[in-house]
Amino acid sequence: MNIFNIQDLTGEFSVMDVVLVLVLSFLLSAFIGWIYKITHRGTSYTQSFVFTLVLNGMVVAMVMMVVGSNIARAFSLVGALSIIRFRNAVKETRDVGFIFFTMAIGMAIGTKFYLLAIIAAVVISLVILMMTRMNWFAREMSNQILRVQVPNDLPFDHLFDHVFLKYTSISELISVDSDRSGAFTELIYSIGMKKSNQIQDFITEVKRLNGGNKVSLIAGYNSTDL
Repeated sequence: MNIFNIQDLTGEFSVMDVVLVLVLSFLLSAFIGWIYKITHRGTSYTQSFVFTLVLNGMVVAMVMMVVGSNIARAFSLVGALSIIRFRNAVKETRDVGFIFFTMAIGMAIGTKFYLLAIIAAVVISLVILMMTRMNWFAREMSNQILRVQVPNDLPFDHLFDHVFLKYTSISELISVDSDRSGAFTELIYSIGMKKSNQIQDFITEVKRLNGGNKVSLIAGYNSTDL
């Protein structure tokens, strides 16, 4: 008996099959992880998530080898995996896409569709790069969040109307709240600036009207995960 041939025990795959599947799934999953890294925007990037992408592709490939075409194994595996619970919420919707990306590549490799896995990984990665570099589907005018503190004795219903008309294309009051001391009222607006280079002038005029109290503008929450 050849101790280096698992085929004698399983009748389905050899050592070379296992090595090829694991190595190819690692290389393609690592490539996808690299694509994720260079196209990521925002502050939520974590090295552990990229590690998870690589492990996900390799584990899925191995699982597909175990399942093969055996329906009984597939149902047993679903039952075993159903006990797994994830505590960490996915912060970005694109992260879900990358998870499914590595899963699909792992499934293709595990079922020995090697050429399909390689071509799909390259083509989909090029599409991701192209959409990121060309900034597809980005809105030219994004909304910002404006937080303004005004004294309680200052009527605010139409206080900033002329400033909003001058600097913004859209403005909407979405929240009114009082601070703990009760001396100020905090107003939260959703606004859209007409010109991005007028933010400083806009804030200056708002502060002039609210008596120099606190004014905060969150200008990138649509494109940056906070």
